[in-house]
Amino acid sequence: MAESLIATGRAPWFDVEHGVLDRRIYTDPDIYAEELEKIFARAWNFVCHETQIPDPGDFFMNYIGEDEVIVVRDRSGAIQVLLNSCPHRGNTVCRAEQGHTNSFLCSYHGWNFDLTGGLIGMPGEDTFYRNDVDKSEWGLGRAAQVASYKGFVFATLDPEAPPLEDYLGWVGRLGIDTLATHGDLVAVDGVVKNRIKCNWKLAVDNLYDWYHVKISHGSALRAGLLTDEAMAPMDQMVILGEYGHGIGGPGMSEEQQAEFDARMASGKGEPQWYDLQAQRRLDPAVRETLGPIGTRCLGHPNIFPNLWIALTRQVCLRIPRGPFETELWWFTFMPKDISEEERRHTMFMANHVFGPAGLLEQDDGENWSHSTRGARGTVTRRQPLNFSMGRGHDRVEDDASGQHRIETVVNEHGQRWTYQAWQEWMLADNWQELIANHSMPPKGVV
Repeated sequence: MAESLIATGRAPWFDVEHGVLDRRIYTDPDIYAEELEKIFARAWNFVCHETQIPDPGDFFMNYIGEDEVIVVRDRSGAIQVLLNSCPHRGNTVCRAEQGHTNSFLCSYHGWNFDLTGGLIGMPGEDTFYRNDVDKSEWGLGRAAQVASYKGFVFATLDPEAPPLEDYLGWVGRLGIDTLATHGDLVAVDGVVKNRIKCNWKLAVDNLYDWYHVKISHGSALRAGLLTDEAMAPMDQMVILGEYGHGIGGPGMSEEQQAEFDARMASGKGEPQWYDLQAQRRLDPAVRETLGPIGTRCLGHPNIFPNLWIALTRQVCLRIPRGPFETELWWFTFMPKDISEEERRHTMFMANHVFGPAGLLEQDDGENWSHSTRGARGTVTRRQPLNFSMGRGHDRVEDDASGQHRIETVVNEHGQRWTYQAWQEWMLADNWQELIANHSMPPKGVV
């Protein structure tokens, strides 16, 4: 039944009802080109943290899809996001990944641009151009909108996109809050970058996947990097938000939180797998920010399309580099008032868990690359993929605070939500259609 829905085209790529995915979405070059237009060029994309560009003239280079952008603080202190492409011949006007400048100069013919992207000079403007170019019309391209949430700077190339906080919704904001509530954050110098031969969506949906942990990361468990209970707890919580945002992974039950609170108050009792994350959430201000459900949620948030917020005080962008390759950018953050012991622990985790030297991501990257390779075969790519785990067996529970969640065991609710949202983005021709036709977070049985 599910296979026939895909074959007949009634479910273009993802059969929501049965949790079956057409794996051609990982390798089809036409689908990839459409993703760049309909997803990345429309969405709010994370571009940097405010502490990476603290002063006027500071800049940071990033990508929105395959569009290279310069995030720069202008002379007034406002943040600009400029396309890194000279309107004369298309050459880049900035080559450094991060730094400080007074202007951007094209190395091809010397066109010069100010910190807002405006064209301020051209060699031979009088003699060669005969003063016949209106410089106000030939500045660098700019993002349609730029906004920050808790110091995290986002940009969209679509002027019709809703305001950032509306786009994030409470689930997207909660995802960022799980990191922002660590304190007054500062981005650590240097972004760890590496490429994996995989489709970007596989790297995204894996962050919800707690089914693979004991198999893929068996060596990490045997090495004692993390404990079995901490890496693969049975208690799971999933929170689904508009436009594809979500949080999935471990969660504390109400009983576990009550036990934890009592143990912390008395100083007695055995440590549990959730202690490391839960201890910070004893702070009443943190609990108020996260809310009663967010306080108990210890999983991985994803800001659609491609921003993973990790529990290691890191975020990771999965930047597309064609249908068969993804570039991973790992940003690490520390609170300003962090102790030396905690700083060392944060750096150890940042270097040894994720990224190219990370014990876990080496396992993951191998899987993602083979999954992408498997979708390239002439016959293999016609075989659908099964994302049905837990479908129809769990229920969305509401809270008086307005927050909702699914409390269950290991599942694929987050993956299904990601592909359902992806499909809705791809089917909508503009933001008006997407706003009108996107799925609201589910209620009842899921």
